[in-house]
Amino acid sequence: MGVRKAVIPAAGLGTRFLPATKSQPKEMLPVVDRPGIQYVVEEAVRGGLDDILVVTSRGKSTLEDHFDRSLELEHHLERTGKTELMEEVRRIAELANFHYVRQKEPLGFGHAVLLGKEHVGASPFVVMVGDEIVPEPRGDEPALVDRMVALYEEHNKSVIAVQEVDPEDAPSYGIINPGNEGEGFVELKGMVEKPAREDAPSNLASRGRYLFTPAIFDAIERTSTGVGGEIQLTDAIRLLAQEEGVIAYVHTGPILDVGKKLDYLRATVELALRRDDLGEDFGRWLHDRVASIGDGS
Repeated sequence: MGVRKAVIPAAGLGTRFLPATKSQPKEMLPVVDRPGIQYVVEEAVRGGLDDILVVTSRGKSTLEDHFDRSLELEHHLERTGKTELMEEVRRIAELANFHYVRQKEPLGFGHAVLLGKEHVGASPFVVMVGDEIVPEPRGDEPALVDRMVALYEEHNKSVIAVQEVDPEDAPSYGIINPGNEGEGFVELKGMVEKPAREDAPSNLASRGRYLFTPAIFDAIERTSTGVGGEIQLTDAIRLLAQEEGVIAYVHTGPILDVGKKLDYLRATVELALRRDDLGEDFGRWLHDRVASIGDGS
């Protein structure tokens, strides 16, 4: 069965970005000139995923508004001759077929994924975390979703994306226990959520992209709550690996974290430098600014 569906959990409170997220969803914070979640949706569409379920929570109706038509704005832009902007605004609503479900209680990442069960049904699907942006590939950079789908179709197993990280950063990630290696992937024997550096089974960290068979829902339903009364997706993945097998795709292209302030700033700079309309001028300014810092300015 082809992979066409994506689930994007977007129910978190975004406390790391307060006060900016006091009255707006963290997923709507702009990265250059578009909200972070739009990058995730555009990545999904590039990978052939045109049926998107967004898991929201109370106070996040602006997410739905963003991916809906805005006729008044479109008409205004058309009347004032801003045709290019009008087409861009309209394009957002036409990216994919959007659906929404609310997570009524903050019961964890695993629970948010479980809320997609009715919509997903018996289909394989991709979970895409909104805190991590995978920019459009350029040059020899691999397309993350395309590679995950190819591995799923070849092995008929769930696939998670991992990257090598500095051992010092292991306590910030879910770290996998790798098994046999293949071309660009390893078998997943187990997974530990945010281990101490000395307890990390490898330096391969989960990076917010998962392609699951529907069996993940049963695994989540059999997963006990952990710290804070939350259902952890990591525990369900570990169970799925034991019963059905899971592959870890080792991604070598960029994955930009926007879930923390410093990483958000880094991602903004990287994405701006990749833009045809901004990159050259911004890069020149950035070079001069860095040089001035070296001069003590």
